[in-house]
Amino acid sequence: MKKILMVLTSVSEIGDTGEKTGYNVAEAAHPWKVFKDSGHFVDFASIQGGQPPRDEVDLDDPIQVAFTEDETTRAGLYNTARVDVVDPDQYDAVYLVGGHGTMWDFPESEGLQNLVASVYNAGGVVGAVCHGPAGLLNVELANGFRLVEGRKVAAFTNDEEVAAGKDKVIPFPLADRLEEQGATHVAAGVFEEKVVVDDRLVTGQNPASAAGVAKEMEKLLAEVIHKEKAEEQHDAEALRAEKDAEKNAKKAAAEAEH
Repeated sequence: MKKILMVLTSVSEIGDTGEKTGYNVAEAAHPWKVFKDSGHFVDFASIQGGQPPRDEVDLDDPIQVAFTEDETTRAGLYNTARVDVVDPDQYDAVYLVGGHGTMWDFPESEGLQNLVASVYNAGGVVGAVCHGPAGLLNVELANGFRLVEGRKVAAFTNDEEVAAGKDKVIPFPLADRLEEQGATHVAAGVFEEKVVVDDRLVTGQNPASAAGVAKEMEKLLAEVIHKEKAEEQHDAEALRAEKDAEKNAKKAAAEAEH
């Protein structure tokens, strides 16, 4: 079992429009189910801590309903940790949940940038979907390069912003900003599923891509688990061989005395 941290926005209003927002429930719920079904532990954090705001729940989606009714999840969301006090060493992966609010608080959060960089530098998996990739901006790795530099990524597209009626409201076009920081933005059609994997970075275009992002993250985590088990088996066999050698050496010494 691996530990995965979901990071959520703390912004409850889209700009100065008065329109309520928060984290996208579908983008949290569907990955949560993938991780939970795989036996992994899911924890929650947000930019400001406490109970993060959320978008509307689709009551026709049983996975969203299950997510909002799960007692452990509700407890975790009731009082999330602030990202700047989270210990990144406790997590094998971090997943950035989307929602328009992320456009205002993810890019400038040094705590989030440090968290993402620390998890990735340690060999962990980083995932983000829809507007969640706003949290990949300004993340600098130990090698001095930006996380998105030279990588293929998916994120909410400019055409989708127009279709959602938010292109004049958002502080910047996310796809354009990712490319400004050296990424290659890969897009599917408006609101079509698109998941991109580049090394240990997994990104998705929109809510329809959320489960796909989690599944690809799970595959990468499974590879880590397989590698760890192989290393454990190798160490166990080496220890067994060492003990057998010691036993044989003692036996040979005893026989030599007689």
